[in-house]
Amino acid sequence: MKPGPYNAITDVPGIQVGHYTDLEHLTGVTVVFPEKGAVAGVDVRGSAPGTRETDLLDPVNLVEKVQAIVLAGGSAYGLEAAAGVMRWLEEHRQGYPVGNETTQALVPIVPAAVIFDLLVGSAAVRPDAECGYRAAQNLRGGWRGGGGGGPPGPATGA
Repeated sequence: MKPGPYNAITDVPGIQVGHYTDLEHLTGVTVVFPEKGAVAGVDVRGSAPGTRETDLLDPVNLVEKVQAIVLAGGSAYGLEAAAGVMRWLEEHRQGYPVGNETTQALVPIVPAAVIFDLLVGSAAVRPDAECGYRAAQNLRGGWRGGGGGGPPGPATGA
């Protein structure tokens, strides 16, 4: 298989990536956005994994597609970034439809995972919902890594 022009996930049609990076505190958020939703899976490993909504990726569960995936710095605190992505998706009318004859709603499905970067920049400044929202606003091509402190891997505990 020949790589795409950027050799990146954004070479896949319908996939966008957004980033918010705090260069002063060396942390950030990446959101992967499949325009039509996507079936997703996960393999959680490590001695202290930080995840949100990954249990619903099990194929026996009701939800079949995710609207976005969030990768963030900030250790467990960074999981809050997914709430900002959910808010952005709700504003753009994307999510899992729920309701009955009188009440309808959309619940954006946004699994998230974090890396431990608290000792890289500032342990007091972590990605929050506003950072997640900004990452979603910046959807486009490219790659910068889940946390400003570095890409996931053995050195970061991800």
